[in-house]
Amino acid sequence: MSVNALYTDLSDYYDLMCADIDYQAQSHCIHRLQQLFGNGGRRHLDLACGTGPHVCHFSDAGYSSAGLDINQPMLDKAAMRCPQARFSLQDMCSFTLSEPVDLLTCFLYSIHYSGAIERLKACIASAHAALAIDGLFCFNVVDKGKIDNSLFAAHSVENDEGQFTFNSGWSYPGDGEQQALRLRIEKTTAGQTEVWNDEHPMVAVSFAQLQTLLQPYFAVQVFEHDYEKLIPWDGVSGNALFACVKIG
Repeated sequence: MSVNALYTDLSDYYDLMCADIDYQAQSHCIHRLQQLFGNGGRRHLDLACGTGPHVCHFSDAGYSSAGLDINQPMLDKAAMRCPQARFSLQDMCSFTLSEPVDLLTCFLYSIHYSGAIERLKACIASAHAALAIDGLFCFNVVDKGKIDNSLFAAHSVENDEGQFTFNSGWSYPGDGEQQALRLRIEKTTAGQTEVWNDEHPMVAVSFAQLQTLLQPYFAVQVFEHDYEKLIPWDGVSGNALFACVKIG
């Protein structure tokens, strides 16, 4: 099953999959980065926006916020959640805008959905072209060299349809530009359990490689993956938050 097919089938459950995410804290952190490093403008676009929770938080904070995604069912839900925002069906590696924005975001490691280094380069170029001068591009990312294939994150949640258990983990074979996000989703209703298993193909990149790709376009700051406090990356951890200011 393809990545897009899985998410189309499970678009009604996407918010349950992400029920443990503090969207408000993440959005507020990037707002602070925009104040500290960006141009202070309030035109915002969220890449791979899903069902739009980040867009809503930025809109509530006074931004003229918009989102794009490759999945129309997700966008339909985003438009219902945040009717004041604008949403478009576009690929984050080849998107165009009618006017520049001041802030670009790409949360939940979605930058890896570019899938391959050449498409990641195209995503970076598209982001640069979309930003106003001194605009800020923020995303979180994992270093391929720091991935532990044995680690999984899991959480469970219930709604009227039953109990859901979500498991996810990174997998990297040790070389090349491909890694995978492994997902297992269980839905239990009246003692009957349905299971979805999938591997999402993702681009594998080291932080050093990524900085090299970004440097022709951006002045890059790298922070620890902590949305509560801004701490410079220690050079060791494998998860980081990149804040990239357009340089020309």
